[in-house]
Amino acid sequence: MGDDLGDEWWAHEDKSDASEAEEETQQEKQPTEKAPKNTKTKPEKRKSVTEGTVKAKKKKSNEQKVSNIPPKTETDDDKTTKPKRKRKKKTITDVLASSEPKPGCPADLQSMVTLYFSDKRSVIEQEELVLQDSSFLSCNDLTHTLSSFLKQVCPKWSKIQKQHKEKSSVVLLIVCSSALRAIELLKQMTAFKGEAKAVKLFAKHIKIEEQVKLLQKGVTHVGVGTPGRISALIEKDGLSLKALKYVVLDWNWRDQKLRRMMDVPEVKLDFMKLLESGILNGCKEGKVKIGLF
Repeated sequence: MGDDLGDEWWAHEDKSDASEAEEETQQEKQPTEKAPKNTKTKPEKRKSVTEGTVKAKKKKSNEQKVSNIPPKTETDDDKTTKPKRKRKKKTITDVLASSEPKPGCPADLQSMVTLYFSDKRSVIEQEELVLQDSSFLSCNDLTHTLSSFLKQVCPKWSKIQKQHKEKSSVVLLIVCSSALRAIELLKQMTAFKGEAKAVKLFAKHIKIEEQVKLLQKGVTHVGVGTPGRISALIEKDGLSLKALKYVVLDWNWRDQKLRRMMDVPEVKLDFMKLLESGILNGCKEGKVKIGLF
């Protein structure tokens, strides 16, 4: 019996020890089961914290770099690369309005002719374009009317007009920039021309065939017109230069835009063509003289 009781007591002790051991193992398991949750969340928090600190550091370092960069100063190269403001180009009207009227002279015409033919003719041919002083009439000093100027340059006009008998030709040719100016000049020369017959030589409202017939019909002493129509009449043999003695250019007159005859590109081009049609040769031969009114 004693042995049985002893065995039961040891068995009870063993059971109690086993139960205590189980409780201890359960307590140990509980923290170990929760541990993974803590271990999972802590690294994530640390990761987010570390990423935030890294970004903050980078941002700070970038701000420091920006603050350390000195402000860009404008160099000479930058100044040159900047687009320059375009200056308003002065027109002929602006230039002439600011300049005082200056009467034209033979040198003005000669330099204009030389410049125009500089790239169109050889050096030898350009020398042939140079006119002698004897090829020019006295110039207008801006005090003359057309009639007073013509009386000065053509003192023997009455005799010249009586001797002129050829048809399709004129003795005096007045060259201007437009039809309206031609009509105005015809009115101004009434006191000079006397009984001489004058004809309009411009394209406005007048067909070239009508002008050819008019020149062939009777003797004409004076022709007033534009260089374009005069050149066209010479080309069609409607106007002959055989009897021509004087060519007067309306040189100093200015239109509403303050342009002279030679300031208008189209008129200038036609005038150069007119010079080549026979007037230059007439000057070289001493038959024709040019005057600048």
